[in-house]
Amino acid sequence: MLKFLSRVRIEFNALDPRTASCLEFLAQCNARKAKESNPSCAVQVKRRTDDEPPKITVTFVNGVEEVFDATATPAQDIRNMILEKGQSLETEQMFRDAGEPWPVIIPAEELHQPAPGTKVRKGFTFL
Repeated sequence: MLKFLSRVRIEFNALDPRTASCLEFLAQCNARKAKESNPSCAVQVKRRTDDEPPKITVTFVNGVEEVFDATATPAQDIRNMILEKGQSLETEQMFRDAGEPWPVIIPAEELHQPAPGTKVRKGFTFL
């Protein structure tokens, strides 16, 4: 998960009962496997003393920053969103390395063609 990130900032009040997501996400960031995937990713923890809701801010390797409301979003959902965005970044980079334009634009007529090696069922139409 950390391989797609350059920075993680976790902010929470330790006395706030809404910190479960922050603590779980922090544990995932501190896991050996996560740290080995990107040792240069800076994980910062800010313990607050005010009533601000807990939040998690992640900065992707391309500089895009996203802020998650940790009161409403489970740590696993945040992790999944990071992985999805990271896969998209990897795909984009592969196309750019190959000299292909990004984003890839698929012509409408190709979207409605059956995939090679599949049978078109009777009564089935493509939209």
